[in-house]
Amino acid sequence: MSPASSSAAPRRLLLRGVNWLGDAVMTTPALQRLREHFPDTRLTLLTAEKLAEIWAHYPNLDAVLTFAPGESPWSVARRLRGEAFDAALLLPNSPRTALEVWLARIPRRIGYSRPWRDWWLTQTVGLPPGYAPMRKLSTKAVRRLADRLGARPSEPGSGPTMHHLQLYLHLAAALGASSEPVAPRLVVQDGEMRTAAARFGMDGKLLGQRPLLALNPGAEYGPAKRWPADRFIAAARAVQTRTQCVWLILGGKTDVPVARAIAAALRQPDSGPGSAGVLEVSGQTSLRELMALLKLCRVLLTNDSGPMHLAAALGTPVVVPFGSTSPELTGPGLPGDPRHHLLRANAPCSPCFRRECPIDFRCMTAITVDLAVAAVLRALA
Repeated sequence: MSPASSSAAPRRLLLRGVNWLGDAVMTTPALQRLREHFPDTRLTLLTAEKLAEIWAHYPNLDAVLTFAPGESPWSVARRLRGEAFDAALLLPNSPRTALEVWLARIPRRIGYSRPWRDWWLTQTVGLPPGYAPMRKLSTKAVRRLADRLGARPSEPGSGPTMHHLQLYLHLAAALGASSEPVAPRLVVQDGEMRTAAARFGMDGKLLGQRPLLALNPGAEYGPAKRWPADRFIAAARAVQTRTQCVWLILGGKTDVPVARAIAAALRQPDSGPGSAGVLEVSGQTSLRELMALLKLCRVLLTNDSGPMHLAAALGTPVVVPFGSTSPELTGPGLPGDPRHHLLRANAPCSPCFRRECPIDFRCMTAITVDLAVAAVLRALA
């Protein structure tokens, strides 16, 4: 493939978005840099329907197109043809995304070089120098590393070395935009926060008198990313004793059982939700409502998850136990931001990038309640 010129400003640029919530948040620095570089270009994002709401009021896009679950590349391409795009930048690495824009007959098609898709692109982009891709460890490798003492040894090519947001910025740089990192950013309006607070019973008096903190015990990827529920309960109780805070328990539909169990453990007998300092809204919020509630909170105690990335992009500090995944790769916000507190154990098998731990879950169980409580209090301060 012959590279297209990165200096030619497209008139209508399609940005093919990623399919996971946290990844979508991590693309926002690249979108900002593209807007800065192409102030007069019409920037349109193509995204999954389930993620469309996060882009409301977002300043660096002109339009958002969506595709439905199960919609074929041919159906997506037919709709794209009518938009008269002259270039497309593909943020995901999948063959399907390259096929979509090829079928849509978009003249310039830019994305990372990958098997089974390069011939559908007009400009392929190599990975940044020094990047080592994520590798899921085998059960045998986890057991071998776990037998060692101390932190995981540094081995060439043994783990990721570059945050995901920098990968998306590297793609934007292929069109001439700056690759200098900026913090992920999303927008929630004041009216949305007032509406969400009213809907879920958080009146102005409650919010004015007691700090509102959020707790998110779920993580879609799998149980290896989830700090134990009893640790969340113990940490929340300790923080509540010291701060008289109100805990807002969040989660998706699959998190309802654990969220309700945590809320029940935190509530005092015969007390209403406000007086007990607990509000539980798992499975009840839209994506915009979740964003509004996160924006209202002073701190979020959470697993490595989509809400973690949302909170950081909305300016809410996060406290996160990391186990099977790597904060260097997918940590919240701009890497090194001191507002966020990323907790890790000295487990030599971490990160393993597995959905379930094949041994004793030491990477998470070694993260103590006291460590989390101290981090939440520091974030509040």
